[in-house]
Amino acid sequence: MTSSQSGAFEEGASILAEVKSISGRRIEERRRRHRITQEQLAADVGIGVRWLREIESGNPKSRFDDHIACAHALGLSAAHLLIPMMFLEHHMHFPRHFFLDDMRDLEQLCIEFISGLNLRTFLKPSDGGRGPAGTGSSA
Repeated sequence: MTSSQSGAFEEGASILAEVKSISGRRIEERRRRHRITQEQLAADVGIGVRWLREIESGNPKSRFDDHIACAHALGLSAAHLLIPMMFLEHHMHFPRHFFLDDMRDLEQLCIEFISGLNLRTFLKPSDGGRGPAGTGSSA
């Protein structure tokens, strides 16, 4: 492994740990705001209370799917988990200042962009009755 690859890995590990830490704080904050006990949330999500404490404390060994399940159960957006992961997957630097904001607006923009791409396929002009995007299906 070259030193630049090592640095990218360390950056990725650092961001991943930061994502889990921020996620844990958001989960705890939302749970307390809604006056839900750790026992109630853990039961709703199907995990143990001790593991929920690990998630809320930002333990880097906590599992992403557990963070997502907790966020979903509390009505939180999973954007703070998923968007940084997309950056990591593409070996791109994730701007840490995005962590400070609620990422719902960014999440909404991503959804609208993806939806727009999908709709364009069906809004293309007809190509002689062969169906959307020339699939060969006829009406």
